[in-house]
Parts: sequence; C-alpha cells; structure tokens
Amino acid sequence: MSKHASEAPVIVPREKLDFDLEGDIPQYWFGGDAFKSRYFDAMSTIFPEGERYFISCVRDFRDQIKDPQLLADVKHFMRQEGQHGIVHSQYNDRLRRQGIDVDKLEAFQRHMMFNIARKHFPAAVTLADTAAAEHLTATMAEALCEDSTVLAQADHRMRAMYAWHAMEEMEHKAVAFDVLQKVAKVGYLRRTLALVFVTLGFNLNVMLTTSYMLKVDGFSRAQRWKMGAKGLWWLFGWNGLYSRLTGKYLRYFKPGFHPWDTGVIKSYQVWVDTYNRTGDPIQAGEALQALHAA
Repeated sequence: MSKHASEAPVIVPREKLDFDLEGDIPQYWFGGDAFKSRYFDAMSTIFPEGERYFISCVRDFRDQIKDPQLLADVKHFMRQEGQHGIVHSQYNDRLRRQGIDVDKLEAFQRHMMFNIARKHFPAAVTLADTAAAEHLTATMAEALCEDSTVLAQADHRMRAMYAWHAMEEMEHKAVAFDVLQKVAKVGYLRRTLALVFVTLGFNLNVMLTTSYMLKVDGFSRAQRWKMGAKGLWWLFGWNGLYSRLTGKYLRYFKPGFHPWDTGVIKSYQVWVDTYNRTGDPIQAGEALQALHAA
C-alpha cells in the first residue's frame, strides 16, 4: 500500500447533476461584481477543452499502468473530468446568449492544446503539464471552499457548481501526478518547470478572456484596466484569494512532494455527506456555505 493511500478519498464520478443552469442566474452572478463574475466565466470557457486535454494526456499512459488501484483511479479521473466539461459546456451556452463568442474562445483553446501541444511535444511533457494543472486547480479549489467570504455573495447555483467542481478536484488531485511519477518516470526539473509554465499560461489566458468579456459587456478600455487592477489585487494582493495559499502552491517545488501531503480541505466531508444524503449538489453547496457561516 502506498504511504499516501490512507490520506486519499475515494474518487466518485457524479453524473447527470442539475445545477438549474437554465434558471434566472444574473449576468453578474458574483454579488453584482462584473470582474469577479466574468473572471469565473472566463475559466468556464477554458474548462471543456482543458478537461478533454487532461484526459488525453493521462490516457497516453493508461496501457502501461500495472497497479490496479491506479488504473481504477485513472478511469474515475477521466469520468469526473468528462462531467466537468459537460457541465461547464452547459453553462457556456448562457454566455453565448449574452454575446460572448464561446466558439471562438474554445477554438483557440483547442488549437493551443491539441494542434500545438499534443502534436509537437512528447507525451511526458503534456502529462507533466496536466499534473501541474491539477495541483494548480486543487489549490484554487481550496481557496474557493475554505473561506466563507469568497463565494458568500455568489448566486447559489453558481456557488454549487464551483463547489462540486472543487470537491472533485480534491478527490482526483493525485492521479495525473501518480501516473507522471510511477509510469512516465518524469524527473523533478520537468515536473516543476511545468508548474511555472502552466501557472503563467493559465492566468494570462483567464485575464485576457476576462477583459474580452468585459469589452463585450460595453466597458471602456479605461474601465477594464481599472477593474483588472482591482481584480488582480483581489486575487494576488496581500491576503488575496490565491496569495493566501502561496505556501501550499509552492510545496510542488519540494523534492519528494506528493499531492496527498496536504490531505483534503476540512469541509470536504460535509459536502460529500450532504450530497450522498440528498443527491442534490445545490444543497451540498449550501451546506458548505452554512458550515463556514456558523
């Protein structure tokens, strides 16, 4: 048994979830804040192609996996990532109706990931990118779900969608990493350089997409610059959404690091128990918020 096996939760694919995404969700669903709403909307446009990319990169090595537990984890990882892509695609239909050219944004993602990265880089490199992205998203998931103030003003349906996505990122955060280490045998330098590349690329992509969305919404260049500066401070300033977890992010650079060194967030079990009892991801999201507010 792996020394990390006791820390790892069961990876559970949850399918056919209803977040009421066809309901009356406000355009600026994050407390009326245009930047915060569009920032998360920008991430949503990246996820469908991104999840498909991750699945492809891990699948490259599936036939080489001998460990039956890791093989099962890979299967469940792919099912979870597939569901993330499906749900975010459903939400992205709302963005299309708001005038956002989602098809163009997704075409760009597809070109960068599949026509460039997948065609011109070795499978071990794209797998390293995937493992790094999983660490980044797991850290972001913790930022979203461990502080009651972060999503308190968000529409309850959107809060539920991102809480569900975050919890499943927690469950499978070590899968690509284990394939990277145990099967692809990728070394420290390639592993850590991938995190630098992915972090810079992801954040640049999201910020540019956010600015584009705000432009579509009618905000001037000066307004977008002001909103972007304020938004960057919210994300990366002193005690910002992400900067407060800098220590956990940097653990990836520690020799001998494993994703389960940090375990799961404290509220994970509350979300899981509520979902298992009700089968309703919205109730599970509200239980998470109620726990923090208590």
